[in-house]
Amino acid sequence: MSRILFVTATRIGDAVLSTGLLSHVLERHPGARLTIAVGPDAAPLFQSVPGLERIIVLAKRRYGLHWAALWASAALKRWDLVVDLRGSALSWCLWTRERRVAAKGDYARPRVEQLGRLFDLDPPPAPRLWLTQEDTARAARLVPPGGPVLGIGPAANWRGKEWPAERFAALVERLTARDGPLPNARVAVFAAAHERGQAAPVLAAVPPARRLDLVGTDLRTAAAALGRCALFIGNDTGIMHVAAAARIPTLGLFGPSHASHYAPWGDRAAAVCTAIPAAEIFRRGFDYRTTGTLMESLSVEAAEAAACRLLERVAGAAA
Repeated sequence: MSRILFVTATRIGDAVLSTGLLSHVLERHPGARLTIAVGPDAAPLFQSVPGLERIIVLAKRRYGLHWAALWASAALKRWDLVVDLRGSALSWCLWTRERRVAAKGDYARPRVEQLGRLFDLDPPPAPRLWLTQEDTARAARLVPPGGPVLGIGPAANWRGKEWPAERFAALVERLTARDGPLPNARVAVFAAAHERGQAAPVLAAVPPARRLDLVGTDLRTAAAALGRCALFIGNDTGIMHVAAAARIPTLGLFGPSHASHYAPWGDRAAAVCTAIPAAEIFRRGFDYRTTGTLMESLSVEAAEAAACRLLERVAGAAA
């Protein structure tokens, strides 16, 4: 029986983008015993992966001490395959029959394609989720049947990537209007518990009867709840990639980050970018720790048009 070490990302979005490759590895090695090294925020998404023997939570430490901790956990085992998507020196210090190590990311190409090249996969396998019946049941209680649901992700891991909350509210109003593509749809707002401040203006703009407050919902339940949405629109965040992996129509909003690399993946996903491109935004010399939003040049009209095009494309493909 094969023993595999799969070293993936710390951040949720990057970890989700690696799940298609992980699925391919499992198909290539049926019955393998799997150890996954992953960041603490993304770790719940891997708890139900088939063949999972162990999750090593790889929390970043100063001076790269997290790598020493991982080496201590893995060095005494003999591996059949080590897949290191972090491009670290660790995989070269382990006994393994085969190793695949990712190179530094190329922002001009989609991350999923770059990962697929590790195994010469063209096209690369799409990201996926491993959820349980319990996850699905919890989501059904939070998002019960009753018409379409528009999912919104108004937060991000830094302020520069956050589209203004008032524009999210205006977009929600347009999309759920009587003549919109999702008339009278309920609106589910997704964010981490510490991001309630960013979500609050959007929640306040939605009538209580149509409001679904999913702020602070655990990641696995949120993933299952996203699967119950008719459309998700959000900033470039981990929850955006979770939505795309749930195979619902997903529109990512991009400004200072590179859509060419991090756009949501799949035939049901799309991205819309600011009028000012990312390369020009980054030439401004801002301090990401203190800057405000850098998404002002993305209009409500542009986001609405992109959402409508996506819904039309998905509907056309299903016809």
